[in-house]
Order: sequence, then C-alpha cells, then structure tokens
Amino acid sequence: MKTKRFPALIILVLALVILSGCSGISFNKRANTVDNWSHIKQRGYVIVGVDDTFVPMDFQQKNGRLTGYDVDLANAVFKLYGLKVSFQTIDWSMNTTELRNGTIDLIWNGFSKTPARKKKVRFSKTYLYSSQVLVALRRNKIFKPADMKQQTLGVQSGSSGYNDVMNYPRVFINRIKGHDPILYDSFTNAFIDLNAGRIQGLLIDSTYANYYISHEKKPELFSEVDSPFPKEEFAVGMRKSDTTLCRKVNAGLEELARNGTLDRINHKWFGNKAQSPLLKAK
Repeated sequence: MKTKRFPALIILVLALVILSGCSGISFNKRANTVDNWSHIKQRGYVIVGVDDTFVPMDFQQKNGRLTGYDVDLANAVFKLYGLKVSFQTIDWSMNTTELRNGTIDLIWNGFSKTPARKKKVRFSKTYLYSSQVLVALRRNKIFKPADMKQQTLGVQSGSSGYNDVMNYPRVFINRIKGHDPILYDSFTNAFIDLNAGRIQGLLIDSTYANYYISHEKKPELFSEVDSPFPKEEFAVGMRKSDTTLCRKVNAGLEELARNGTLDRINHKWFGNKAQSPLLKAK
C-alpha cells in the first residue's frame, strides 16, 4: 500500500505556523520573566499603552495628534535617556493583559494604584494624586451620593471608579436604579449620555472632570460631588520583571521634579490644582 505524501508547500506552511506560534509564546513568556531594559534601549523607543479618550491625560486632538498630561510627562522622562515614546491605543479594560502579552511596555494613562493591580503589575512612584467625583447636571439636584437613589449611574469599564463602586456597594450600588451602573468604554460617550439625560450621574476622575467642565460653554450647569472613596495615586504600571525600567522611570520623575519640568507640566494642564507628592518632597 502506498503512503500519501503531503506536498512540500503544505509542510512548509505548517512548520511556519507552528514556529510562529511557539515564537509568540516564548516572547510573551520572556517579556514577563526577564528585565527588558536592554531590549528597550537597543530598540530605541518604549511602547506606552493609553486610552486616547482620557482627557486631559492622553487624548486625540481634532487633527488626530495625541496630546495630554501623561504624553508630556512620558516624553520628558524618556528624553533623559535618549529614548522615544511610541503611544499605542489599547482597550482600557485589557490594559494588564496587553502588558502581560508584551504588546506594550508601560501603562501610563492616569493609572491608579490599587491592591488588585499591584498583584499584576509593578508600579512606579506616585506622580499625581486624584480622586473620584460624582458629576451631574445641576438641574438633576444631585449634590451628594445619596441623591442617586433610583437614578442611573455611569462609570468607565475597567476603571478605578468602577472598582470603587463595586467594592463599596453601600455608596451607590444599593441605591442606584437596577443596582448596576452603566459601563462606558470612554468618558466622552458617558458625558454625551449625561447631557442627554440617559444617565443622571457620572463617577469620574477629578482630573478629567475638572478639565472637561472647565472647557464646556456653560460650566455652571454642572455640579461636582466629592465621593467617600479613598484618594487615588496615579503611577506608571509595568511588568513585575522590569526592575531596571521601574528604576529608570522613578529616577526620571525625580529629576523632572528637581529641574522644574514637572511643575511646568502640572501648571500647563491643571493650573494650581495639581497635587504631586514628588514636588512636596523637594
């Protein structure tokens, strides 16, 4: 009986598929188990994952150019090391997955330190404080969290605000309509729904809220309510194995605090409202 032989082309294609799959697996594993600083230096740039709708941290202008507080800060830090920054838009709810897969080197986008995130990523020093605020239209007469009883709450999926809502159910979950918030991929869409009356309150980072409301034609139409949730610490997230990268980022942030660059970036985006522990330590 004659045995059937695969054409050489098919065998070659199968071999390439298998090798490429193994290569991807080995790369992901290597990225998570070794210090990647030498690889980043050789490459000449660092890849930063962002949500490009998070005003004023990272967002696209009308001409498509990415700008924002974290854009300026990341560029300033890596300029000290002669490296460029490549900003890559990601699904924010998949940020740690993107990091673990090796598609990005850093999460630098108003990324808050939380116990759950600390289990997955290594954090830099805190460079900015923020807090969660409840934004509403004044006509809805929502001036404290309790006023959200039987009202619809919006929050960004995968955000620290969402984590706060779920971890402290007495504040909102037990009060709001349906006992479940409406989830948004971006705050831009959430504000559209807030203005249209589809939601009555939006839990959001104070940095975004202050910037957005101040740029509205009629900022007096909005109210901001302090939440009882803990103050947030914005820091840079990276793989656990990237000890050198973490050390370089921390040293860079401290240098920007010393030479006045951090102060200038803070004032550019937040005026005198920015709170940075790095500046207090000077």
